[in-house]
Amino acid sequence: MLWPMDDLLHRPNTNPTEIFRQRDAIYAPELFAVALVGIDFFSWLAKSPADRNSVCESFGFAERPVDVMLTLFCAMGYIEKREGKFHLTETAREFLIKDSPWFVGPYFIHLADRPIYRGLLETLRTDKPGGWSGVKARKAWAESMEEDAFAEQFTGTMDARGVYEGPALAAALDLKKHHDLLDIAGGSGIYACCIAAAHPHMKVAVFEKPPVDGVTRKSIARRGFSDRVQVIAGDMFRDPFPPNADVHLFSNAIHDWDTATVQRLIAKSFDALPSGGMVAVNDRHLNREKTGPLRVAEHSVFLMAATEGKYYSIAEMEDFFAAAGFVDPKHHDLVLDYSVMTARKP
Repeated sequence: MLWPMDDLLHRPNTNPTEIFRQRDAIYAPELFAVALVGIDFFSWLAKSPADRNSVCESFGFAERPVDVMLTLFCAMGYIEKREGKFHLTETAREFLIKDSPWFVGPYFIHLADRPIYRGLLETLRTDKPGGWSGVKARKAWAESMEEDAFAEQFTGTMDARGVYEGPALAAALDLKKHHDLLDIAGGSGIYACCIAAAHPHMKVAVFEKPPVDGVTRKSIARRGFSDRVQVIAGDMFRDPFPPNADVHLFSNAIHDWDTATVQRLIAKSFDALPSGGMVAVNDRHLNREKTGPLRVAEHSVFLMAATEGKYYSIAEMEDFFAAAGFVDPKHHDLVLDYSVMTARKP
């Protein structure tokens, strides 16, 4: 069911955060099991505290998945970073190293038979995403989005979350001085529709790659927003961003890509925006120290496994903004562990 324009301004009486967390954390136990019984990571770290690069070198792992793994274990309270190196906490020393009488490894050994476990171990070694179910066929997520059936299913998945999160995003954005918003890789168009409903003075367009743009048009039409929200077909990597927009929105688009790609997208946004323009990144963000929040760190494992990306911290996003030339970064908490970060072009 697609909610029409008026209902996008309303909020439910109850909070569905825990419902969404049921799905978002599903890969974290397998990654914990990989570290605990697959590579005996905690016993290794007990002997010699190490930084991220040392972990990568010692186990032959890639930087991106190791970063996700270390962030998860910090958020879980099993490791902590002191003077640039990761150390075990007391809980980890008592329960997660093999020579402890309270070692819990046997309790998790059966997870090693699961496809997700094997897929995560391969991702640690190769930095290649393993798809949505950890199966052997490791087709790139972006390639899957070029298939009509997958594109429609995936945009529907994101729409189910966006109908709750979108109104909170629209309310948090200060758009009084702006007139034209471009939702880059906007999926079903749910965020664009919410912004159009909350800010009647704004022109809103979704920039989306075929065949997803067709799904976007259908979703927007069924909501009754076709006269308010335009859909522009284009590839955010290959095609120039359409002109005239003074706000660029990346909603749940940054976390699918590696650091270098994110840097290019933010820089491309800066170049396309006029002076005074604003970039907004709606996503889940880790804290500055990358020690949590736990729910964001858990979902980042899912992203590590299924995409080329991960969740980025507030500090990392500020660095991306500054490197591109943006100033005045701001961070606003939303709902469902989401937040929006904005910056402006001088």
